[in-house]
Amino acid sequence: MKNLSTYVISITPFDKDQALDEQAFRGHLRRMADAGIGVYVGGGGSGEAFTLSMAEQQRVLEIAAEELKGKVEVRAMGREPRTAVEMLEYAKLVKDAGLETMQIYSLDQGHGNQPTPKALEAYFREICEAIDLKLVLSTHLSVGYFASQDLLSDLVKDYPHIVGINLSTPDITQLVRLIDTVGDKVEIHVGGPMQAIDALILGANGFLSSEANLVPKLCQSIVEHFGAQRYAEAHAAFDRVLRVFTRQRALGGVGCTKAALNMLGLPGGYPRKPRLPASEQEQALIKNMIADLQLASCEGQR
Repeated sequence: MKNLSTYVISITPFDKDQALDEQAFRGHLRRMADAGIGVYVGGGGSGEAFTLSMAEQQRVLEIAAEELKGKVEVRAMGREPRTAVEMLEYAKLVKDAGLETMQIYSLDQGHGNQPTPKALEAYFREICEAIDLKLVLSTHLSVGYFASQDLLSDLVKDYPHIVGINLSTPDITQLVRLIDTVGDKVEIHVGGPMQAIDALILGANGFLSSEANLVPKLCQSIVEHFGAQRYAEAHAAFDRVLRVFTRQRALGGVGCTKAALNMLGLPGGYPRKPRLPASEQEQALIKNMIADLQLASCEGQR
């Protein structure tokens, strides 16, 4: 059987004055390490990387290396770039921080623009040829298009330091084709928990999630149960994770996650503008979510 794994796309805690909260970040990463889950840091979604300066991005990577290397798999994610230069600049930060693996986002050219197939291939090849780190390619619905199966297959064949592909799409047929094409050569993870069980059944390695910031052991238990052929337990854990996913999305995503962590007495911090902290009304709903889903006791169950 394949090496099964799941990754949390880690939050980046900020304090009430909007500064990077290093103490809370370290505490959060230690909690992830204790759960045994893989970690992506500095991500463009729940990691709020679009708000980070270059110096802050560097610090996030350094702290992640200090706290997680040798304990769990830790990878850099970064944010969607407009040019290859942006991704190469980020790669230098990753290498200087001592991390060994990073994700390469697809181009986000902004204003509704999409790169031509030739431009996208040139972008990926420029990066793959310039970076000697282990690379994970991303093809994600957030940029409004997907890299073709032929391009991904060619890149995997030509660059042996590509170790994985993260696929975030509602179209399950893309996942099937990707697994059939390169699933025996690189790791494949789906973005978000929605397809976690389907991905495992089809032969992918696992899934990424933001929900694991709140329930890391529960998310990790899905792949552990599945790998041990405890399918009823895997399905039950999957059901609970999707309940968390649904409620968090309805209550503001990252802002909800951070508020819930704070309510549970765990390191969470606050979102950074333009995101806003949960209002009093939202906080009341988040408290109801914690009670309804029994999140205070959830992490004792694996």
